This record gives sequence, C-alpha cells and structure tokens, in this order.
Amino acid sequence: MPELTGIDHIYIAVSDMAASEAFYDKLMLTVLSCRKNTFTIGGDPHIQYFNRYFGYVLRPARSQAAHDPYSPGLHHFCLRVGTVEDVVECARLLQASGINASEPHQHDEYAPDYWATFFSDPDGLRLEITNYRQERRDRHDHWTSLG
Repeated sequence: MPELTGIDHIYIAVSDMAASEAFYDKLMLTVLSCRKNTFTIGGDPHIQYFNRYFGYVLRPARSQAAHDPYSPGLHHFCLRVGTVEDVVECARLLQASGINASEPHQHDEYAPDYWATFFSDPDGLRLEITNYRQERRDRHDHWTSLG
C-alpha cells in the first residue's frame, strides 16, 4: 500500500493578490526562508512560495465571500519549525514586519511541549507556527514500531 509522505502543495484563494503577496512575502520569504516563483494557469496569476518539502500557492479568488474558519472547510493552517526558540524568533520577526502575531507561549492543553504563535492573513485565514514536538518526532522516528 502506498504511504503518504507529506503535503505537496496548498492552494489559497485570495481576494487581493497584491495585499496577499505583500503579507506572504513577509511570512514566507523573510520569516520562513522560502523561495518564490510566479506562473499563470488559465489566465490567472499564481504566486508560489516553496521550500524543499512543499509549496504554498496564492491564486485569485472567484468569490469575494469572507473566509469563515468555523464554516465547513479549512479552520486554520499550521506551519512547523524546528524548536521553541524558532517559534519565538518567528513571532518576533512577524511582529517586527507589522504582522499582528500573538506572543509565543506554551499550550499545555495541546501537549506539554507545544509552543505556538497565531496570526491571520489579509483574508482572515488563521495561521499558526508551532515547534516540532516530541510526540511528532517519536511518530516519525518510530513509525514501524507504533501500534
């Protein structure tokens, strides 16, 4: 049976390509060290931020309906960095670039070593940056021996 190895790409429909590009340039290029390219599909401009693991693509929305994280569909998107210190640095860089990121702190209600910062993109899509927690590391490193 084939094994899922990761997320290849995520497409986000945005209401204002210029405003979203400015926001995601700060997040993906300045804070998270991704790369960027642009392309067109069916006459629509696309902006892709990527690293060696996956791509995060912006495309124009076809509706101007506001994003509601509590309606069916995507609630939030969580990005992962290596350490708690990385989460703290990401929050600092986001705040310094004018993005209203929450103060990073520990969330014991999720896991004993869960640290995160939360913020939203220009269309209200909720975003999170968290650390690579021990439970996730154990899952990765000991997958075959887990029940």
